[in-house]
Amino acid sequence: MLVTITATRPPDAEWPATDLGYLLAKNPASVQDFSHGFGRSRVFYPEATEQRCTAALYVEIDPIGLIKSRNLDSADFSLSQYVNDRPYAATSLLAGAIGQVFRTAIRGASKDRPELAAAEIPLTLHLPVVPASAALITRLFEPLGWTVRAAPLPLDPAFADWGDSRYCDVVLTGVRRVSDALSQLYVLLPVLDGSKHYWIDPSEVEKLLRAGEAWLPGHPDRELITRRYLGRRPTLVRSALARLAESDEVPESELDNAVASEEEADTPEPETETPHTSLATLRCEAVIAALKDVGGRRVLDLGCGGGALLRLLLHDRYFTEIVGVDVSARALQYAARTLHLDRQPAQLAERLTLKQGALTYTDASLKGYDAAVLMEVIEHVDPPRLASLEHAVFGAARPGAVVVTTPNVEYNARYETLEAGRMRHRDHRFEWTRAEFADWASGVAGRRGYAVEYRTVGEVDAELGSPTQLALFTVITGPTGEAGTGEHAGAAAGAGTAPTTEPTPTPTSATKEAN
Repeated sequence: MLVTITATRPPDAEWPATDLGYLLAKNPASVQDFSHGFGRSRVFYPEATEQRCTAALYVEIDPIGLIKSRNLDSADFSLSQYVNDRPYAATSLLAGAIGQVFRTAIRGASKDRPELAAAEIPLTLHLPVVPASAALITRLFEPLGWTVRAAPLPLDPAFADWGDSRYCDVVLTGVRRVSDALSQLYVLLPVLDGSKHYWIDPSEVEKLLRAGEAWLPGHPDRELITRRYLGRRPTLVRSALARLAESDEVPESELDNAVASEEEADTPEPETETPHTSLATLRCEAVIAALKDVGGRRVLDLGCGGGALLRLLLHDRYFTEIVGVDVSARALQYAARTLHLDRQPAQLAERLTLKQGALTYTDASLKGYDAAVLMEVIEHVDPPRLASLEHAVFGAARPGAVVVTTPNVEYNARYETLEAGRMRHRDHRFEWTRAEFADWASGVAGRRGYAVEYRTVGEVDAELGSPTQLALFTVITGPTGEAGTGEHAGAAAGAGTAPTTEPTPTPTSATKEAN
């Protein structure tokens, strides 16, 4: 098995192409060998100049070792254990070697070239033998920004009448981060092959979410990828899709059918449970219901991410003005692209404004709106910065209502594949219990002149509560203490007033440090 990674230096770049060695943590001047349970691999550089540098990973299979590590689900046909395509086709064996050999590079870590590791550079990936159709290869890699050339390999060049094999010679070109390129190969090679050489257990969910964190939630075929990577095991697939729905970058909130049939499946998994509405969908529905309950037509979506909520607000004529704010310019570009703002009717597009900004800093342009939404945002803020967020949103911007949602850490016990003590997302700074969330929310309400009520989102467990918790703040006093007026004041009247004491913004017992 072989894969090559080529970096080409742009004309205006100051770095030599041989810096690829720093990004891969492999010296171009030496040949390095690695041992695996299924064989051995070698990294070498057939080309290393300032303009162009190529790293090659060659994997040699040990048939005996492969049998010992074989997928326990595979047919135990003795001849097929020795006569197969595993020695040369790019499969989960190559993915495993990539994960072991380039572990540091996949994390995006480079102590010598940290800025280059975070940059997108011109790359070419070559996989001479991929066991998949050109259509499927293109379907999986093209949405990730790659230009795909997948040429079917003939069964035998000497006998053209025999036709093509099921393998393709694949070349991927694009301007990507090296870490993204490697993580995509790590996940998608087993997906293309449709099988793995080892037993698939719940730990595979964590591997998938960790490796695909930067790109899988936004992939249009994330469900197909998840099903095939997890061997079409319904319980694991549903758990992974539920976790993906927690990501801010999910471009569509519909992840309804976790085990739907697929065109590429040889033996599609039958549906074992009735279809359910995803938590992402329920969360958006709950937020929109809360906005309508308080008469919020002019809305701020603070921390809008990839635009999952913006899409629904934009297509609901109830909302007359929508502003999406996020600190990430990349997220805003993604939202604009997925919302197709350049192709929307002017009457629709003019209702939406995308704005870059940090939620811990005040912005005078955000004042005067009916309502603001912080949907799955506060848990991404470092606890010491929550006081700044409180001031910027509830103090300076001071909308008539604020909707806040956040995970309920108690409910994590229901996620079978989430290890005890682990959070739902690697970027979460904390996850609160219901009592901790209520403590923070009531403190904010008391200090800022709001009433607060609490709602559940998702299936409610009698002991653990719901997976997402929601607080609806409605203004009851003006900035100087005068009573609120209008629709928001009326909505707040029945909600009760919050304490007026001045506790610390966030008790340390209410937070968890991210891993």
